[in-house]
Amino acid sequence: MPLFNQSIRRKIVGIALGLIVLMLVTAILSMVMSSQVGVLLDELTDRYIPAYGHLARANIRSLERSVALRRMVMMKMQAPSEEEAYAARLREFEEADRKIDEEGEAARTHINAIIDDKRTPSDNAGLARIETRIETALTELRHDMNEDHAKLLKQVEGKQMTEARGTLEHLDTIRDQFNQKIDAIRADMLKQVFASTATVIGRQRQAMIISGIVTILAAVVGFAFALLVSSGITRPVRLLLAGTREVEAGRFDKTITVSTQDEIGELAAAFNRMIEQLRHNERIRETFGRYIDPKVAQGLIDRPEVAIDGQRRVMTIMFSDMSGFTSMSEGMTPRGLVKVMNHYFTVMSAPIRSHRGVIDKYIGDAIMAYWGPPFIEEDEPALFACYAAIDMADEVPALQKQLPDLLGIRAMPGPCDLRIGIATGEVLTGSIGSELMMSFTVMGDAVNLASRLELVNKIYGTRILIAQATADAIGSNLELREIDRLAVAGQSASQAIFEVMSKAHGLSVPQESLRARYAEGLAAYRAQRFDEARAAFNAALEAVPGDGPSRTLLGRIAQFEANPPDAAWDGAWRLEQK
Repeated sequence: MPLFNQSIRRKIVGIALGLIVLMLVTAILSMVMSSQVGVLLDELTDRYIPAYGHLARANIRSLERSVALRRMVMMKMQAPSEEEAYAARLREFEEADRKIDEEGEAARTHINAIIDDKRTPSDNAGLARIETRIETALTELRHDMNEDHAKLLKQVEGKQMTEARGTLEHLDTIRDQFNQKIDAIRADMLKQVFASTATVIGRQRQAMIISGIVTILAAVVGFAFALLVSSGITRPVRLLLAGTREVEAGRFDKTITVSTQDEIGELAAAFNRMIEQLRHNERIRETFGRYIDPKVAQGLIDRPEVAIDGQRRVMTIMFSDMSGFTSMSEGMTPRGLVKVMNHYFTVMSAPIRSHRGVIDKYIGDAIMAYWGPPFIEEDEPALFACYAAIDMADEVPALQKQLPDLLGIRAMPGPCDLRIGIATGEVLTGSIGSELMMSFTVMGDAVNLASRLELVNKIYGTRILIAQATADAIGSNLELREIDRLAVAGQSASQAIFEVMSKAHGLSVPQESLRARYAEGLAAYRAQRFDEARAAFNAALEAVPGDGPSRTLLGRIAQFEANPPDAAWDGAWRLEQK
């Protein structure tokens, strides 16, 4: 076993070392070729170009010397002659004369250095000829000019201006001949500069090509080496990857065949043990999911501390009930009743779960659900709850048509409808129960209020009623109608309750008229202007005949006219009066 454990390690280390060696060879070769190009480039910049520059400056110095010589003659030709100025020009002449020799010698020095350097290829014969031509040009210039310079100085001192002009012209001729020689030498030197530049460029291109070829070869060899060595490792890894994808897709029935005894074999065995544990957990989750909401089951598995520690959170609670179900179920067999109830709960639970709600429990034919943390991290639980309620109400017509077939009768014995109450507020969440059995649920005033709002639908003939806090959280996302003010037992202040009519911008023209007339009637009713209220509610019934809240408040107006409310009446309906 240790040998197999080490084999994979050695293979990986061998791949790494091989690639490192190839990288080092490529890097060393690149450095050597780059250094050769650097030597050529240094020679070009430090010798060829400066030598050419010194030759160019030799031309300039010859012109400067000629100008200084003419100025010196002019100083002598003036009457009276300016001796100080003449002496200054003489010094300029001698300085320029000296610099011609310096520039020529400097050029020769650089050329000799190129010839002596054995590291770089160069046209040594051509450079030697150039160096000899420079020396010859300087020697001839010095030989031809020394005699004329002495003669010119004597003629200037003796005021022999005509003879001096002739000598000066001869000196100019010598200067022009020297410049022509230097120009020819410079042209040949420039060819040498171009040749050296071409050599540098060629070496650079050669270095790039060779480096590229070596790099490609190193990459190919390294890839082939790595492919050869790793082929025995990748096959079981691919099997593990395929198994992991199966697990990611939720399929836990595939195991990995353990074909090696190295680290990968151990990993495959551990993977198989993990699959077995996942299958076990999935069976537990599926079992929980049939008895409690899957979100709660998943949350309790992933975060058990949520169940242990009770927390106060703001949530939205829903209670829904099926009106007329008790009378309908009296003559049903137990099997038929279970069949109808399962279908009813399946239809009504789907909108709750599709809108991210958590079903807390089924109570008879009623459903309790809630929205909020820790199971959904959303900012609009009230809106999701109302969307679910609207979708549940939309399922009622289809459900009414399906129930006779499920019951095996031709027609329903009585009306069947849905009542929903929704409230928002702070509740206590956690596991509640005994040591033998517990239930993760919510408790608080919002739960009681939602349950009572579901019952209040009977009074007003409505389907969906929500509390004030829920309406405030919804804003303008739904079409609401304020129905009344409700005083619940156990609460000191009354609060407005609202009917959810439709989603935003979903009202028909009659429904718009109904909401407007009802609001007028409700304001007059609270101000005890009962005649105005009666007229407004009747107008609302003309817009939508059979409107339950309008008929309910018309009935109250009749009661109040027979028994007027006391002066302390605030327009709220006391729930205990139902």
